[in-house]
Amino acid sequence: MASPRVLLIGGSLNQTRMMHKIGAALGPGLTCAYTPFFCDGVLRRLKPLGLLDMTIMGGRFRAMTDAYLRDHGLPVDEEGAGDDYDLVLTCSDLLLPRRIRKRPIVLVQEGMTDPENLAFHLVRRLGLPRWVASTSTTGLSLAYRRFCVASEGYRRLFMAKGIPAERLVVTGIPNFDDCAEYSRNDFPLRGYVLVCTSDTRETLKWDRRRRFLRRCVAIAAGRPLVFKLHPNENWDRATREIREVAPDALVFGEGNAEEMVANCDVLLTQYSTLTYVGLALGKECHSYFDPEELRRLLPVQNGGTSARNIASVCEKVLEEESHPERRIA
Repeated sequence: MASPRVLLIGGSLNQTRMMHKIGAALGPGLTCAYTPFFCDGVLRRLKPLGLLDMTIMGGRFRAMTDAYLRDHGLPVDEEGAGDDYDLVLTCSDLLLPRRIRKRPIVLVQEGMTDPENLAFHLVRRLGLPRWVASTSTTGLSLAYRRFCVASEGYRRLFMAKGIPAERLVVTGIPNFDDCAEYSRNDFPLRGYVLVCTSDTRETLKWDRRRRFLRRCVAIAAGRPLVFKLHPNENWDRATREIREVAPDALVFGEGNAEEMVANCDVLLTQYSTLTYVGLALGKECHSYFDPEELRRLLPVQNGGTSARNIASVCEKVLEEESHPERRIA
């Protein structure tokens, strides 16, 4: 009997790293393959035109994922072309290509979700595509067998959106379940105010960037100021804007953002999951979110065992597929 085949779908570098950790935790009796995130239908026709370069399916996001898969020697099946998988793992159900909808899916929370703004309510009321409201609609497809989430706080949040409790499993999420490990690093700077920006403009959201930058300078109050730009941002534009307000600040496009957070004294973000790293490490944190709500949602710190927990969920789903009478609704 052939071993079960599992397709792990990456996307951003964070998502791809998560999938790699989960794949490494799956039992030796499973055969894993990886693919960058992909789409079909009308959106697929936009890709050759460069219109998806602002998303995880193109541009810098795609280049970073391709490099990661190549550098780690992972087996790649582009877009899951093999098409005979027993299980599919993904960090996003905002888009679900037809090829994977017919397979059992395990959804894994990738990080912080966007607030429930006007776009979220329009999607719910008018049946618009989930991607219109970005990550605020994560989980609403209900096309998965299980949804592995970061914490009990997030489980309650997703239940409030109408996701059945029996589909949700608190496993913790890789990359944010052992933030203490980021303190062991060789990043040379210490004791600074760190600003981690977001790709709000690139994803067509409103961003009062100059106002945000002036706030960062005020909070720094003369202390060293370091900026870590989002991978999906227009780095030239962002750097130019920073230089106008904080000419002496250090600006990084590349580098390990989690390690930069570990070495800072104060962390400022807009909509970044990196806020959770700062909170877990006891940093002074400022963001666009309510700090008390973030503490309730904080991913569980389980010493880096989330990948193994998710792998166990996958194994249970595969077992249910072999015995349909055990499958949940």
